[in-house]
Parts: sequence; C-alpha cells; structure tokens
Amino acid sequence: MARTQGSHSDITGPRIREAALRLFAQQGYAAVSMRQIAKEVGVQAGALYNYTPDKQSLLFNLMEGHMVELQAAWEAAPPAAAALERLRAFTGFHIRFHLERPDAVFIAYMELRNLTEENFTVIESLRRNYENGLEAILKDGVAQGAFCIPDTKIATLAVIAMLNGVNTWYRSEGRLTLDEVEKVHWGMVQKAVSA
Repeated sequence: MARTQGSHSDITGPRIREAALRLFAQQGYAAVSMRQIAKEVGVQAGALYNYTPDKQSLLFNLMEGHMVELQAAWEAAPPAAAALERLRAFTGFHIRFHLERPDAVFIAYMELRNLTEENFTVIESLRRNYENGLEAILKDGVAQGAFCIPDTKIATLAVIAMLNGVNTWYRSEGRLTLDEVEKVHWGMVQKAVSA
C-alpha cells in the first residue's frame, strides 16, 4: 500500500505510538481498532503494519517502553546512603515521573488484563524490578533501625498504591502545589514506616 502523502517513517512511528497511547487511555484497548489509530495518525490502515505486527504488540511496546523508561530514570537519580533519604527521593521521583505521563500510567495498570500471557510475564517482571528497588530501600531502613515494618513486600505495594493515587486527583490549578502534595505524601510515607 502506498504511503499517505506527507508521511515519513521517522515521524509516523512515534505518531502511531502517541495516538495509540492516547486512544487506549481514553477508550480502552479492546475498544480501539487499528483503523482508528491509522485515522488518528492520518495514514492508511495497512501502513500501521510497517511499524507494528499487530495491536497486541503495540500495547506491549507501549507498556514495556514505559517500564524501561521508569526504571532507567530511577536508576539515574542521585543515590543516597541512608535509607530515609533514599525513600524520600523515591517518593518525590515516583510522584513527579508519573504525573508527567498520565496516559502511560493508566495503561500500565488498567490494560494488563489485555496482554497475552507471554507479554504479561515480561511486564510483570519489569514491574517487580521497580518494586524490588523500593523494597530494598525499606529492607535497608529496617536493617539500619530507621524503619519498623512487619512486612516489607506489603509496605512496598502500599507505598506505590498511595503514590499512584496522586495521578487520579492532582490538578495543577488545585489548592495545593505539586511541592506541597509531595511534602504531604512524604510525611505520610515516613509515618507509615517509622520506627
């Protein structure tokens, strides 16, 4: 099939991913067709298959890209020795990273059910790596005597769930600034783990 006039591979590929991300977040993966994505991008439906084998691969690549970017950004953050400092850094990092990517976060959590078993296993492994990073901080804090946590795995999941909630309600024009929201959440996280 001929390429739509004005279409270029280095531009079209990212535009397909952006359109799919937006449509999956707005309508849900199951409700979106490849034809809709193509229309949104302004290419013929058959042209999408030059960039992705199928819709499942597109969903998987969006989720994998998000998790890889998340892990890389956290690993690039300046390290701190004390567990308390690392936990504070994690709290701020998690809130800010996710607020900048609401559609990717929504898809990463809400569309897991639509992955094939093989793809689900890969994404779950990437999620576990990120969660394990937080759990390592919590375990270090327990070992340093800074934290009192009966179950670090449950605490890990609870902290992430609380921080993820910011994405659903925070608005920049709301009564609190992002710095204030981060400060409040840090206080709650700190109280939840303190010895």
